[in-house]
Amino acid sequence: MYTKTREVKVGSVVIGGGAPVCVQSMTNTDSMDHAKTLAQLHQLEDAGCDIARLAIPTVEAADIFKAAKSEGIRMPLVADIHFDYKIALAAVAAGADKIRINPGNIGESWKVKEVADACRMAGLPIRIGVNGGSLEKSLLEKYGSPTPEALAESALTQAEVLEGFGFSDIVLSIKSSTVTNMIKACRIVREQSDYPLHIGVTEAGDEYSGLVKNAVGVGALLVDGIGDTLRVSLTADPVKEVVAGREILRAAGLGGAYVNIVSCPTCGRTKIDLISLSGELRVAVGNIDTKGKNITVALMGCVVNGPGEAREADVGIAGGDGFGVLFRKGEVFGRVEEKDIVSTLVSEVKKIIDEVE
Repeated sequence: MYTKTREVKVGSVVIGGGAPVCVQSMTNTDSMDHAKTLAQLHQLEDAGCDIARLAIPTVEAADIFKAAKSEGIRMPLVADIHFDYKIALAAVAAGADKIRINPGNIGESWKVKEVADACRMAGLPIRIGVNGGSLEKSLLEKYGSPTPEALAESALTQAEVLEGFGFSDIVLSIKSSTVTNMIKACRIVREQSDYPLHIGVTEAGDEYSGLVKNAVGVGALLVDGIGDTLRVSLTADPVKEVVAGREILRAAGLGGAYVNIVSCPTCGRTKIDLISLSGELRVAVGNIDTKGKNITVALMGCVVNGPGEAREADVGIAGGDGFGVLFRKGEVFGRVEEKDIVSTLVSEVKKIIDEVE
């Protein structure tokens, strides 16, 4: 396996080359509706999205990139192009930061070359997107179905086409709605090339089933050191894709410093409204700047096991009957009323941050 992928720049964001894994999403608004699309881009940016992709079905729709730049959108924007090379050229001219194409559905090789030449002149990378529905007929005949080997061969073959035109700022995306196929295909490509990989399970489902599938597929690759950028595709608000992506990165140990919440499943001993409190706490600490310190906060349902099970937490509360006992590193040092549990934990987190400084 290649030890490091090549570095590709997408606007101000670096993909590959050892850079942090970045989180992407895609707008679901009509790109011709500038007001709705710009509003959603702002929402994605506020949620921590690193790169956003927009569907550009016509030449006229490419104007959204001009509008986004003038509106002050800072995150890099990707034009999602299918079939018509002229749309890709229009997106380059309008200020897109990356072009996503499937060379196999753009048409004749000279059209692909036109796109590659335009991107080279503008300093833009190209993301090659491959999935089960876009495989070349020859590969389907060879393998019989969209197998991992077929997906990998398609991606690498299409990359060779761009390389043949002297274009090498390439990101590969190999996706499947079958989790294991996506994992295997990405592993094959990672073994055989140093292209940065955009990973994710496509057509994964709603925010519950889609998150589970992506957690398994994306998580497995990240733990293996595979993946330079990701999208958690959900049939849901795109902002939820960003939140889910951040959570998967954190679970894989790649999310940077943050407040990690440990909370127990409820049982018959639980006397506080642990489920509601856990949700409130997640929102309350979600955007806290920890100054580079990973902080673990425990919210446990009862005092029987709470301090012991969460002994490694920097701070925590174990519930009683309408109250909670406060502890640090398993040592109890106070008691708070149930209504004050979240605010107390937030205050303790900020104290820990101040201690770091």
